[in-house]
Amino acid sequence: MKNIVYFAVIALLVIGCNTTSKAVSKNNNAVSEEAVKIANDSLEYEITIIDIGFKNYLNTIAKPMNFYSKTYYESKNKFYVSEWNRRVRNPSKYDPSIYENIIDYDFNVDYGLEVNYKLYNYFKFVEYKYKQRF
Repeated sequence: MKNIVYFAVIALLVIGCNTTSKAVSKNNNAVSEEAVKIANDSLEYEITIIDIGFKNYLNTIAKPMNFYSKTYYESKNKFYVSEWNRRVRNPSKYDPSIYENIIDYDFNVDYGLEVNYKLYNYFKFVEYKYKQRF
């Protein structure tokens, strides 16, 4: 069975900012250029992250992929995913414009280094951009 996870978080700046939303609607490429897809065809899943600035963060601020081991990223992602999903389920306490979707991350699946690296760095990006603490 094909398991597809769509994970999209829209930047807080778009909400309530008419000029930003007009600029995005006039130029559809702005969103597609900012989207980061994390996919593994053999496992048949896909994560799409749409958050303005994440691609730039990944290319400029994030440490290189091999800075930490795959085991390190997996360990951190178990914590981050659990905490993220807890916050999604509690919108009265946590900003639902940040925590929009559940992440379907199976702790028993080997997603590989690249997927775990990008997912880990998305959580670090959320901490950086939105001043969140996990």
